[in-house]
Amino acid sequence: MLKVGLTGGIGAGKSEVSRLLVECGAVLIDADRIAREVVAPGTPGLAAVVETFGADVLGPDGGLDRPKLGSIVFADPEKLAALNAIVHPLVGARSRELEQAAAEDAVVVHDVPLLTENGLAPLYDLVVVVDAAPETQLDRLVRLRGMTEEDARARMAAQATREQRLEIADIVVDNDVPLEDLRRRVREVWADLSRRAHTPPERSEHTQE
Repeated sequence: MLKVGLTGGIGAGKSEVSRLLVECGAVLIDADRIAREVVAPGTPGLAAVVETFGADVLGPDGGLDRPKLGSIVFADPEKLAALNAIVHPLVGARSRELEQAAAEDAVVVHDVPLLTENGLAPLYDLVVVVDAAPETQLDRLVRLRGMTEEDARARMAAQATREQRLEIADIVVDNDVPLEDLRRRVREVWADLSRRAHTPPERSEHTQE
């Protein structure tokens, strides 16, 4: 099994890269999706969030009002840290369960938005960073996700810098390119990951590309 950490700044297009890797045959463990599951209605995770942030973060249906919670935590590093202290251990436990269920020869891609920020690179055999210029990220967040520029900038500022992400990268995927170029690059990356997955550990290479 090859354990791959996939990360990138908000709006960099990491989700598209993970989708393309799944098309190639990767087993995807999506930390964002798991993070939503562990705070679903009726879970201990949601109860802990409400205890910390108050019932105002709940929507009319009793579920978490994610935009409202986001507007609170992304403007306050201490509140963001408090939320992460609740959610991250739950996400980690569920991720390990899913990883253990994968085939022995699988390429398991962990899609982890805050991999850099939380110092998680050592948990993986290698790290793939999806890279885009900050101007591209901002444009996508405002134009495609409907965020205000202020909210988009706050969310970007709450994450690691572009330089910090690139420092931990073993493989970089440039996503300031047309979709077909991105598809071609992901196929190249998949060929590399597949080769590494079937290379004995003592002979595998861990080099930056």
